[in-house]
Amino acid sequence: MAARIDASGAALALTRPPRRIVSLLPSTTETVCALGLADALVGITSYCVEPRAAVRGKLRVGGTKDPDLDRIRALAPDLVVANVEENVREHVERLRAWGIPVWVTYPRTVAEGLRMVRELGELTGTEARADDLLAELEPLLARVRAECARRPPVAVFYPIWREPYMTIGADTYIHDVLAVCGGRNVFGARPGRYPTVTLEEVAAARPEVVLLPDEPFRFRRAHVRDFAGVGARRIELVDGKRFSWYGPRVGEALRTVPALLGAAGGR
Repeated sequence: MAARIDASGAALALTRPPRRIVSLLPSTTETVCALGLADALVGITSYCVEPRAAVRGKLRVGGTKDPDLDRIRALAPDLVVANVEENVREHVERLRAWGIPVWVTYPRTVAEGLRMVRELGELTGTEARADDLLAELEPLLARVRAECARRPPVAVFYPIWREPYMTIGADTYIHDVLAVCGGRNVFGARPGRYPTVTLEEVAAARPEVVLLPDEPFRFRRAHVRDFAGVGARRIELVDGKRFSWYGPRVGEALRTVPALLGAAGGR
């Protein structure tokens, strides 16, 4: 198979489709399974919980930031899939030094997330399965983007942490999901990928909708009252996977988030 350049700039060449895969990111694990490679998954992280039936009984190699590298090495994988933001560069370099191929992803837009599905399909010899997934997702993305672009964007505040409050900047996948689905990130112009904000700043930004995800910080019903004074017309507890998991999960986001924001929705 042809060599390709991964997100960290290192060439990755596989002589045959991988038969022993370790995934170091939950959304990638879901994507690998969607490509029909669940049986090839020999190791996953503690946070890889979907699809439940496929990951049940899989060997856990630790967290995304602190995987057991010796355990991964002992699994003799012919491919490890990692992510620039969620995994640690030194860990990737150590695995590569041991001769283990590591493919590093870094999608920051919905379109890049779909491109990653195609590239992973090419890398693993599952191009036909990837094409089937994208035959549904790519037209859906184009349609939702066009429908939502015809309506005024809805001002949205999307926190990812509490004490201190942190939110998402423009150079993030979540920001693009919101934009595609008819939302305007009220802190999209703030410098940094994950800026810290105060509730006073949130109120001054005048969001129409506040979305409280269950990951990475797990916002719960008790936290809704924190935002009672920001002036939003709706405060919603949401499944964070719809907004932050790239790959096949984007279909769920495209079908539900526009309606959640009160904009045009995909069906």
